[in-house]
Amino acid sequence: MGLARAFVGFSSTDIHNYRLMQAWKANSNIDFNFADCQLNSALNSQSEVYIKRKCRERINMAGKYLMLIGKDTRSRHKYVRWEAEVAIEKGCTIIGVNLDGSRYMVKETCPPIIRDIGAIFVPFLPKIIAYAIENYSMANDNDNYHYLEHIYTSLGYK
Repeated sequence: MGLARAFVGFSSTDIHNYRLMQAWKANSNIDFNFADCQLNSALNSQSEVYIKRKCRERINMAGKYLMLIGKDTRSRHKYVRWEAEVAIEKGCTIIGVNLDGSRYMVKETCPPIIRDIGAIFVPFLPKIIAYAIENYSMANDNDNYHYLEHIYTSLGYK
């Protein structure tokens, strides 16, 4: 079976966290891997239509959509919310990744677009993100999900 295909959405202020995920993936000592559908390089364009078209192409390649949720993600509407809308429209599994370390959906930081749609929320840690990418399938209801303590324990987290 191939690697899960995922698109990672994030606020520009959180790009360092996305780069850290890339470093996890490249490090042979960290068990973290997925087929990254993110754009390979920054688009050299100011055209919102062009940028959104290119992002849509990449999201359409993915089965999973990870949203890195930082302090300002909730207020990022131009691209972050739009990417989530496209991923939801496509039927991607939505994984909220809390940069504050929370294991649950945090109402104060989570964009409303991914709340109460059957998404799962995990902290920004490689093993639990990889576990969610490989194992979680969207629930078709109006709830927010999180993993129970025994999953974290089985992955080596305290």
